[in-house]
Amino acid sequence: MLRKINVLFLDRDGTINRDIGTYVASREQFQLIDGAALAIALARNAGFRIVVITNQAGIAKGIVTPEEVEDIHRHMNELLAPSGAFCDQVYYCPTHPEYPHPVYDRYSFCRKPETGMVDRAIEEYRLSGYEVDISRSFFIGDKTVDIECGKRAGLRSILVRTGHGEEELCRAKGVVPDFIADDLLTAVNDYVLNSDE
Repeated sequence: MLRKINVLFLDRDGTINRDIGTYVASREQFQLIDGAALAIALARNAGFRIVVITNQAGIAKGIVTPEEVEDIHRHMNELLAPSGAFCDQVYYCPTHPEYPHPVYDRYSFCRKPETGMVDRAIEEYRLSGYEVDISRSFFIGDKTVDIECGKRAGLRSILVRTGHGEEELCRAKGVVPDFIADDLLTAVNDYVLNSDE
């Protein structure tokens, strides 16, 4: 029998770390947003698994390599560790529709707002003996594609105003988040940890 778990799916750039206006290509460029580590620690303490879902088209564009992206994710967990936080899994999509690539194009189904990365996470948990409780899981991000991805996957979705903070674009496209927060810490404190089923 599968054991149920709750998952907090998080966008990366603009949600966990500062959006620098281009692709993060090194450890030095990766800077946590104030309160992000505490937010992740609080969610973990409340029983959530933490899964990062991030488009990294800089790979297809030749700006950053998969190895560099993975090193940045190791660094992210190193920065989170002093707060008692870490991310359980990180999924990234290397493709971009305007930059065809013979290797990366096969991953187009995973590029947000498509749900491929979320689906893969849920399936990998299932294969490990866990069932993700969709009704008690969330998706937090700073872009319309994050909200749309979360909604398509059946998750409650939160838009944060850090990073791109696309409130107006969400309204224009009719992609309505379940909650809007100033940052990740506020999202976790005011909505994730206080939501009824």
